[in-house]
Amino acid sequence: MSDKRDKKGESGAGKLWGGRFSESTDSFIERFTASVGFDVRLYKQDIAGSIAHATMLAETGVLSEAEARQIIGGLEAIRADIEQGRFRWSVALEDVHMNIEAALTARIGEVGKKLHTGRSRNDQVATDLRLYVREEIDALRALLWKLRSALVDLAEREADSIMPGFTHLQSAQPVTFGHHMLAWYEMLERDDGRLADCRKRVNISPLGAAALAGASFPIDRARTAELLGFEAPAANSLDAVSDRDFAIELAAAGSLIMTHLSRISEELVLWMSAQFGFIDLPERFCTGSSIMPQKKNPDVPELIRGKTGRVHGHLVSLLTLMKSQPLAYNKDNQEDKEPVFDLVDTLKDCLFACGELIPAIECNRKAMREAAGKACATATDLADYLVRKGLAFRDAHEATGRTVAFALARGKELHQLTLDEFAGFSKLIESDVYEILTVDGSVAARDHFGGAAPGQVRKAIVRARAALAESKPD
Repeated sequence: MSDKRDKKGESGAGKLWGGRFSESTDSFIERFTASVGFDVRLYKQDIAGSIAHATMLAETGVLSEAEARQIIGGLEAIRADIEQGRFRWSVALEDVHMNIEAALTARIGEVGKKLHTGRSRNDQVATDLRLYVREEIDALRALLWKLRSALVDLAEREADSIMPGFTHLQSAQPVTFGHHMLAWYEMLERDDGRLADCRKRVNISPLGAAALAGASFPIDRARTAELLGFEAPAANSLDAVSDRDFAIELAAAGSLIMTHLSRISEELVLWMSAQFGFIDLPERFCTGSSIMPQKKNPDVPELIRGKTGRVHGHLVSLLTLMKSQPLAYNKDNQEDKEPVFDLVDTLKDCLFACGELIPAIECNRKAMREAAGKACATATDLADYLVRKGLAFRDAHEATGRTVAFALARGKELHQLTLDEFAGFSKLIESDVYEILTVDGSVAARDHFGGAAPGQVRKAIVRARAALAESKPD
């Protein structure tokens, strides 16, 4: 260590774990290895886990009822101090667990030292993190529910609003804005399902696994799992303390959520541009330019699109963190918390922003409808028309392609061609063709489950509302 660094860190013997040590901890190492700067966020979970552990120890006779009451009362008082800003955190005490334990002993005396009987910081931190992730999954699902509800409301409002559907960002076939909103809804519904599925694997209790091999005391792991609302205790003590795949799974689900929000944001940015002009966003979601006074920039969707890389990065960070760790616990796992905390914060902010923004979208129905009728977007309908007249599809496709080329060369849309002009490509085309070449006719023809017809959009809205009612958060 550099001579300029203060080597008068607290002696090993002064640490809660220091009985084996005689040399002082270097002050830089003390700071470098400490996690209290960020894991203070787990104080509620840490205290809840400690209360459950003390309750169980009393029930199994490891602690007396009086000792358990003292410990639980002290922990509740510490929680109140933290929440009211009276608690003093110490880097020398390394982490949230040791800070709370030291404060407990200072508050209630020697009995406070009995709390750690039958457990380790290894199962303690794994329990805390699972409690935190479970709580945040519930919060994320509530925000997703609000956003999904907003999309269904917007879809219902715009169920008949014609817009162009795109492939390769080229006009493909007419759809409705409501149908497009329900496509976004479907993506987010799958995201909600992934979070719900992830929660099942999160909801397993590591408590009682101790350092890695379990405890030699008559502990009741099922009881602490029950007290903390876990489905069951983890089946293997080694796995219980070293597993972080539940955090990786949350990051993976979160990365997909952000991918979907980014795709939504990209379309909002495009549609708001003068080149599209499909929608407008209220000024409260936008900013101006420092030099160009005419600008109204869609900063909110742009930022959501940008923050996607941040969450993706946390997924890679967690995967890399775990990829070479031998069983069981390693100090590497201290690095799991900041990625999890930041990805949760980012997800919650982005979901909240989208949940506020989506209901405020103002559609320019005229511009969308005009765009839907350009670039011969009803060409597929012409090909289908010829098939219904008896022409093989490949021949119908060929005839329609030549018709499109003819129309584009003359600056016309298909519905603007005369019957004589159509006849040059197929004698099967009659006056009834004009009924299917309108954007309304094209959309109405897709009248099947999952199709773009307004009637099908409304049926999908009914199904979506039923699903939302079933999954409404408490």
